Amino acid sequence: MSDKSPSTSGTGNTGLFARVKRAVKGDPWSREEIQDLIHQSEVAIDAQEKSMLTGVLEVSETQVRDVMVPRSQMVVIDIEEDFDDILAVIIESGHSRFPVIGEDRDEILGVLLAKDLLRYFGKDEASSVPLLELLRPAVVIPESKRLKALLKEFLDSHNHMAIVVDEYGGVAGLLTIEDVLEEIVGEIDDEHDREEAAFIRPDGDRNGAASYAVRALTRIEEFNEYFACEFSDEEYDTIGGLVMQALGRLPRRGEKVEFGGFEFVIVKADKRRVDSLQVQRVG
Repeated sequence: MSDKSPSTSGTGNTGLFARVKRAVKGDPWSREEIQDLIHQSEVAIDAQEKSMLTGVLEVSETQVRDVMVPRSQMVVIDIEEDFDDILAVIIESGHSRFPVIGEDRDEILGVLLAKDLLRYFGKDEASSVPLLELLRPAVVIPESKRLKALLKEFLDSHNHMAIVVDEYGGVAGLLTIEDVLEEIVGEIDDEHDREEAAFIRPDGDRNGAASYAVRALTRIEEFNEYFACEFSDEEYDTIGGLVMQALGRLPRRGEKVEFGGFEFVIVKADKRRVDSLQVQRVG
């Protein structure tokens, strides 16, 4: 039996012994070999541990562009907005950090922490808050940056948000430390996430048409009943499955696809699954 491969032969104990022997000898393993070991080993590793170990390996190769919140889905604050308007954005979004823009989304003036603004709540000077003075410097990173390197920067600098720019210097999206950690440990639900647990809910109007926030795990039967449509559930059980079928692959955040009289925009997704969608009727 060769020591060059992590795959097992014979009994599980023999395969494990070969792996331990190779590790002691110090022979390097490729990332693919380690992933194969994680998923095929008979050593007791539960599903959650396997998923986390796989996530650690993927983070070292994944680029920022693959997991960033796209420009169209960024929640931003205009420097010209007054206190009440900014407060409404903070409450509605549930976020704690916000890029502050000037004339357009390519002009990022800095990052506003909600706690820095909220200390003025209920005070007479709230109407004249010096917003520009409250901003923290924005960290700017390229789309091609690896998540592994970004995570180290986040931890070293104590920054929790980075603005992503494309090759021309335009804003392509943003990424938070939570987004990076979710690539390792899976979805991290906070209080605001739980408030949005409804599978289908109205989400205001976009471009003059009613918009809906829809969880990808919404059963097709429930989607059909809500929207009075007739999508087939013979091949897939969930609306996320139909979206992946339409694209032929796992979609990325910000991607759009139209079918059956609806436009579906991917709001949240990672390499393993689609989480949430923005849905509008078209045609």
